[in-house]
Amino acid sequence: MGFVWELFESLSIAASVFAFGLLAAIVFASFNRTRNHKCHVEAPPVFEDPNSLKSVPCPHILDPAEKYISLIIPAYNEEHRLPGALDETLNYLEERAAKDKAFTYEVIIVDDGSADDTKRVAFDFVKKYTVENVRLVLLGRNHGKGEAIRKGMLHSRGELLLMLDADGATKVSDLEKLENQIHAVAAKEQKYGDSTSSGDATLRISDVPIAAFGSRAHLEEKALASRKWYRNFLMKGFHLVVLLAAGPGIRDTQCGFKMFTRAAARKLFTNIRLKRWCFDVELVYLCKFFRIPMIEISVSWSEIPGSKVNLFSIPNMLWEMGLMSVGYRTGMWKIDS
Repeated sequence: MGFVWELFESLSIAASVFAFGLLAAIVFASFNRTRNHKCHVEAPPVFEDPNSLKSVPCPHILDPAEKYISLIIPAYNEEHRLPGALDETLNYLEERAAKDKAFTYEVIIVDDGSADDTKRVAFDFVKKYTVENVRLVLLGRNHGKGEAIRKGMLHSRGELLLMLDADGATKVSDLEKLENQIHAVAAKEQKYGDSTSSGDATLRISDVPIAAFGSRAHLEEKALASRKWYRNFLMKGFHLVVLLAAGPGIRDTQCGFKMFTRAAARKLFTNIRLKRWCFDVELVYLCKFFRIPMIEISVSWSEIPGSKVNLFSIPNMLWEMGLMSVGYRTGMWKIDS
């Protein structure tokens, strides 16, 4: 009996320490985000033009849109995979722009503190396509994929904003699936002007808050059959935790191919706090809070060697979802509406 009591006492102490650590982390994260926001307002970053060596003023998500679409690509030690993905992406965008003069684009590469030649590779594309179409944001040190995407979104100029991975796992042409669905939902929500036409617009697509999530859920059955049992177990467990943290609605929260209207991005990326793997789950939570329509659309996807996600990422994901759940449910994480 004494042993059972000692065990219970030890578990209680461990739970208390964990809860205290979680609370301390939430307070620190809240303070850190507020401090970063103040620094951002006082000293907005700039883009450097490698051709003229002059700084280009940095736009903000609160500014009016200047382009039809922005593509945000987070990159961390991607010197080998980035060139192929950028070639495919820019070839597609250039071909589409040549067919439609109203189609304007920008690609924003966010170097998340890479230790390899990612910066040099990205600057080569800036030189080739000019800083008007391709821009590079340098974070200096590694913050995490979520923070890299947040920075890119905050300093983009598009009416539509697409986040996609640097590995090219999803074909860039699949953005048309998300784009078409956003236009269809917006047309149902209310009338708006076609931003790619010269007609007078009563309401532009950028003004209607909508989020479109690329999904690999249709590939799940095949993946289950080919994966090892413990990976399937971990995947199912992760989905359960996501369901508890953010609720139902999106089957595949972790696909790195998502599109937002400018109005949606303004609400989401000025509030998001998680910096690493589980920022996608927080996006779903915030979409529900703001009642932003969410669409889940099947996209093509292929396994590309070199993924940063591994078995050791699971504890960090669970930790971040714990932070998010406690932070929002206790009211310590405030949402600016």
